Amino acid sequence: MEARRVEFDEAAAADLDGIYDMIADAAGPHMALSYTLRIHQFCMRLDLASERGTRRDDIRPDLRILGFERRVSIAFVVLPERVIILRIFYGGADWEQAF
Repeated sequence: MEARRVEFDEAAAADLDGIYDMIADAAGPHMALSYTLRIHQFCMRLDLASERGTRRDDIRPDLRILGFERRVSIAFVVLPERVIILRIFYGGADWEQAF
């Protein structure tokens, strides 16, 4: 099994920043950093066995959705040599509407 490169789309990086800001306001910067780092590390582990999650070709070709710690939905696509994290949704955000 060959590892794929994991990349974050600009929208996903902005989502992660937004999650940080929201948690920092509610629980402080230390908690926000810890949580967003866990999300980032989880995404980076999609380099191996990348074809996880639920396929949602009905919304967008090759779209996959994977949950993280019951509060986050990660939208991504798997290409032959890379995984692209498209968006990261927190707390029940309507990810279907975003696509």
